[in-house]
Amino acid sequence: MLTVQNLSVNYRGIEALTGVSMALRPGEWVGLIGPNGAGKSTLVKAILGLTPYRGKILLNGASLKRQRSQVAYVPQRSQIDWDYPITAWNVVMMAQTRALGWGRSPGSKVKELVSASLDRVEMLPLKNRPIGQLSGGQQQRVFLARALAQQPNLFLLDEPFSGIDKKTEAIMLSIFADLSQQGKTLLVCSHEWGEALNRYDRLLLLNRRVLADDAPQAVMTMENIQQAYGTNVQADLHSQTGAPFVY
Repeated sequence: MLTVQNLSVNYRGIEALTGVSMALRPGEWVGLIGPNGAGKSTLVKAILGLTPYRGKILLNGASLKRQRSQVAYVPQRSQIDWDYPITAWNVVMMAQTRALGWGRSPGSKVKELVSASLDRVEMLPLKNRPIGQLSGGQQQRVFLARALAQQPNLFLLDEPFSGIDKKTEAIMLSIFADLSQQGKTLLVCSHEWGEALNRYDRLLLLNRRVLADDAPQAVMTMENIQQAYGTNVQADLHSQTGAPFVY
């Protein structure tokens, strides 16, 4: 279980997050939603230990700082340098670099793990392709394979369904369902709306603090959405997502 207790983050005198508390149980697939600037990425960075915070972040009752290997992160595609000269194989191999130690050659078990992870996302035939030569969906699958190769208990995914093809979406949804069955926990930052939100077990609606935490249709009420996005919610949602408000 991931437990966040009274977490606050301050950037140069501005409170980016205030008193955020939540608990994610094994096997849960939770969507983290909210307007731009709500603090979704800040919360993920705090969990990853990439930004200072006040409060507690625990994994199975112990400090997460001592269990970083149990957390895998799939960043937004916009945060990745796709011109960097690295192959799909080596991207996934990076998941085992910390365990191996720098400069050590991977053994057969590590290579089998990397192969299996690439095969799971149907990217093994393109393992030697530079990532810059892959499609957007293929690139996303490679980074998901890297997360799988880490063999964590907690997955943090930032906009994983953004700009991908239908095949990649189907592959990812199948993998997420399998991970949930295995008792893995998934926290997904999302800008999805409408029926797509029903894929999540729960939604966390965030705008610098947690405004709602419940099943999708219980969270996506007009009252909650207006509290998060403002009174002109339909126009705001359309401008941010390109889709009308559905619930």
